[in-house]
Amino acid sequence: MVNDMNIVEAEGVKKYFPVKGSILRREKRFIKALDGVSLSIEKGEIYSIVGETGSGKTTLGRILIGLITPTEGSVKIDNIDIFSIGKSEMREIRKRVQIIFQDPYGSLNPRMRIRDIVSEPLKLNRMEYSTEKIARVMEDVGLKPASDFMDRYPHQLSGGQRQRVAIARALAISPEFIVADEPVSMLDVSIRANFLNMMREMNKKYNVSMLMITHDISVASYIGRRISVLYLGKVVEQGENDDIIKNPLHPYTRALMEAIATLGKKEKELHIKGEIPNPMDIPKGCRFHPRCP
Repeated sequence: MVNDMNIVEAEGVKKYFPVKGSILRREKRFIKALDGVSLSIEKGEIYSIVGETGSGKTTLGRILIGLITPTEGSVKIDNIDIFSIGKSEMREIRKRVQIIFQDPYGSLNPRMRIRDIVSEPLKLNRMEYSTEKIARVMEDVGLKPASDFMDRYPHQLSGGQRQRVAIARALAISPEFIVADEPVSMLDVSIRANFLNMMREMNKKYNVSMLMITHDISVASYIGRRISVLYLGKVVEQGENDDIIKNPLHPYTRALMEAIATLGKKEKELHIKGEIPNPMDIPKGCRFHPRCP
């Protein structure tokens, strides 16, 4: 059934990474990064994925925009199954999606001027651009006046300014869907709320759907209308923001809630006994049971 409300639909997505066996152990083993994840993101929506390191959230984000091929399952962007189309059709899909990486220091080419970094997606996709258009998107994300930043290099900017450049680069082609992978985790806590507010403004101004990937449920709840909580490649809780925040049902979600920090203040330590299990040796039954309070 076609759903014109959704920009992204993922159904039963699995991603198993093969691991080389030793000489004595020749059977194939796999890291089960994702194990049957389904979700839908509506047009114009900001959707949040939250979970610890190792939950599979970054892998999911990359699969949703076609950067990684799933082992099993389907992903549709605007009702187009992106893993059953040819290269030319995929090139058209890539014009409609973008990603913002976590590291504002490593994600920008240090040898490129800011004007060239922001315009790069337009050049790669052979789209028309002008200095005026680049200046406009830079000022939209708070790099004002744009003329002060155009000819600088990344090392001449602060971490916050670099991440604004990364966001401007993602918005330059006016995409329909953006994956934001921990975009505020490396920023000072004092400016995170401002960044999230700016991203909400861009969501409305550019009418772009977003997937916010984060380990911090306070960030997920602040910006997203709906949330999926991931643990060891499985969705353990999924629903409307208010329902999950006010009445978390899964013990893992409750543990994330206990570590919640007010935006602008240092987040608390996550108090869950033990370590996240080896994804090659996943516990039977509920995956969280070895750490359940």
